[in-house]
Amino acid sequence: MSSQIHNSCGLDVHKQFIIATTLTDTDSLKKQKRFEWNENGLSEFKSWVLSEQCDVIACESTSDYWVPIYDSLNDHIPVIVGNARDIKAFTHKKTDNVDSEFIAKLALNGMIQPSRVFTQEVRGFRSLIRQRHIFVRKRSDIKNEAHSVLSNEEFHLDNVLSDIFGKGGRRILSGIISGTPVNEIIESLPKNLRKKRDQILEVLNAEISENTALRLKSCLTMIDAFDGEIGSLENEFFHYAYARYPREMKILTSVPGIGELGAATLLAEIGDFHDFPSGDKLASWLGIVPTVHQSADKYYNGRITKRGGSKVARWMLTQIAHAAARTKKSKLKEFYLRKKDSLGFGKAIIALARKIVTITWHLITNDELYEDETGYEKNYIIKKKVFETISIPVDERIKILHEMKIVMDRIDHRVG
Repeated sequence: MSSQIHNSCGLDVHKQFIIATTLTDTDSLKKQKRFEWNENGLSEFKSWVLSEQCDVIACESTSDYWVPIYDSLNDHIPVIVGNARDIKAFTHKKTDNVDSEFIAKLALNGMIQPSRVFTQEVRGFRSLIRQRHIFVRKRSDIKNEAHSVLSNEEFHLDNVLSDIFGKGGRRILSGIISGTPVNEIIESLPKNLRKKRDQILEVLNAEISENTALRLKSCLTMIDAFDGEIGSLENEFFHYAYARYPREMKILTSVPGIGELGAATLLAEIGDFHDFPSGDKLASWLGIVPTVHQSADKYYNGRITKRGGSKVARWMLTQIAHAAARTKKSKLKEFYLRKKDSLGFGKAIIALARKIVTITWHLITNDELYEDETGYEKNYIIKKKVFETISIPVDERIKILHEMKIVMDRIDHRVG
């Protein structure tokens, strides 16, 4: 992008149309035009912008409406995708035409900070991660609905099983729906669950209505469908991650709390770690740093900013921090416990998440694997020697002590 901007174009992008405004720094000439959001409209818009010889095009990062504009024009004219919150910080009247003109003025004066825009390939990788995230949430909603269906019938299977949608729980639910006899259902369960035979029998003795069985069957069908789609998405993006970022995946999974899914999600949502000069800058971009207010040299820290970055990345980092806090023989767990005593559970988890961000930035930018300061590697099992104690009768002990006394007396006599 050239340092001097003489002609700018501001866009107010909507789902069905685009309002474009061009401004120059030499005169007050303003051109404004509306284009429909379709193939012909976008082609007409591209031709019009190129004919105006604009130095820059600017728009807000509203949903994904900016993506086709960026992909089609960025090779010809620099396209600035600005943070919508930053642009709205400037007071102006709210109409589509005014928005477009105001964005053009900001771009003309170099007052829009460009957002990080990923390549089309990385955006595709990230879309798979986010699609899985959406499916997992919807699957959780359906599981909650199934719990509600069973609870309304006083069918409290969750009091016996920790996960009613696990291997044993699904066999029980499938048997209930198909009308399988209770004894056959129990015999089909894994051995560890058959130990709870009496508790399971007590639950299965409760009758459920035909309507409830139909609703439960519908829930299980949807859960199976989501399981299949989630598995397919995981195969796709894991294949991409290991093919494109093999070293980064190895580095990230070496950190306590980060598994394959966490590593792939961070790579998709963050992109190139080298874009950030420090781990603190990366944490700030992700929005997991506290808000700071300063007045008369006094600093006040508030909640985390949650600004910029990615909601999916922040959610995943929180899950990673929970896992790291449970990892035995880890400095990360020690850090969490120290913070928990002074800050409480919630803030300690966020503090740990931020620490993990700075650690991962350092590891990837320096091409290093994680090594815990305690000297233990991830998944390393510490083997301890076990000493068997020998039981010695009292008479035998007295005899041994007497013999030791005789030996010591002889030594003292010789020394003396």
